[in-house]
Amino acid sequence: MAKELFGTDGIRGIPGQYPLDDATLDRVGLALGNYLRLEGSARAAKPSVLIGRDTRESGPHIAERIACGLAAGGARPVSAGVLTTPGVAWLVNREGFAAGVVISASHNPYHDNGVKLISSTGMKFPDSIEIELEKFVLASRDEVPSEKALHLHDNEKIDDDYLAGLAAAILPGAKLAGMKIVLDCANGAASNLAPRLFRSLGAEVIAINNTPDGKNINANCGSLYPEGMQKRVVESGASLGVAFDGDADRALFSSAAGKLVDGDGVLLVVARFLRSAGKLKGDVVVGTTMANLGLERALESSGLKLARTAVGDRYVLEEMQRIGANFGGEQSGHILFLDDATTGDGMLTALKIASIISIAGPLDSLIADLKIFPQKIVNVRVRSKPALDTLPEVSKVLREAEKVLGNSGRVVLRYSGTEPLARVMVEAERDEDVRRWSDSLASALRSALGA
Repeated sequence: MAKELFGTDGIRGIPGQYPLDDATLDRVGLALGNYLRLEGSARAAKPSVLIGRDTRESGPHIAERIACGLAAGGARPVSAGVLTTPGVAWLVNREGFAAGVVISASHNPYHDNGVKLISSTGMKFPDSIEIELEKFVLASRDEVPSEKALHLHDNEKIDDDYLAGLAAAILPGAKLAGMKIVLDCANGAASNLAPRLFRSLGAEVIAINNTPDGKNINANCGSLYPEGMQKRVVESGASLGVAFDGDADRALFSSAAGKLVDGDGVLLVVARFLRSAGKLKGDVVVGTTMANLGLERALESSGLKLARTAVGDRYVLEEMQRIGANFGGEQSGHILFLDDATTGDGMLTALKIASIISIAGPLDSLIADLKIFPQKIVNVRVRSKPALDTLPEVSKVLREAEKVLGNSGRVVLRYSGTEPLARVMVEAERDEDVRRWSDSLASALRSALGA
């Protein structure tokens, strides 16, 4: 069954409009509260639900509407205030909450927002539960909780436990004292937390874009715009730069020379280090269809395997659990360390990379043999999302591209899970092949589905 409300990363939209209107938010909270009270792990108790949010101006109101629904459903909402998505997941898993709710639209601009639901395991609810919750929400459009106002008081100390948990995940033998690190906090949920974490470990922190005003989250900063972070690293002589996104579940990096290192580079560096320490289960890394061919070949040269899955952190996690892997992630910088956390955590990833640099040397040398194949991604706005193999012209161009590229390239066509977009990714050894086939496939998609 296709979901109407929940995409690959929760519910997304514009605050005040469906599905982020007050009535729907109330029912989402009510649905979750009812589920936890009647069918969840906290049956017959008054389950506590931790609510965290990023720095968008719409966050406090959405949190209060969700809280109203939760209370009406028999749950006890607890506010963490501004906290990263992985921070909520960590606390839910470690401190006995029945569930968590994160109010965030991740890397989107401030005028968007979203609701992510986290189970008691610290992971996203499975599709089957989201479908069950969604059925309740959509079937009870006229059922609105009687509680019209519920002011949330933030638990201002709860994030201390999370930071202590992160600090304990530093790699054995690593010393960050005196290491100069630039942190681009995207004016988001990491703005206060990330500098606190690294300063507590002795690092010399240069924090930028860490003064959120409700509207500047992800605005020309953070992981979508890392250029300023890269420049600051070079100017300051820092050993490392980190750029988070709005809810800090992902991070991109800059080497001391100002070279941008995305999730592919992180996967290579960390996998090799874990393997050398005997800590990489199965000698396998789980990535997605978007992982660069250069990463796959560099891993192979080290005797490591790349297992690919669909785009989306939930699919990476599912594959890791299926094959017993403990490390994986996405090119976007969403990295999973299952020995330490239940979800991707940009601050944890930054801590691991800083640890490896302190032990093994500069990031530039650690990625010196990573040859990135030219890659182009084209987003095509679509009016509907039929199965791509039912579109004759698109299928024809795709077959031609795959035949010509052979083993020297790849093509990935997929729909966005959160936006009305089809994404075309072409990767090849030659730039001209990348341009030719990405343009041809995008043109075919526009003709068939263009909005």
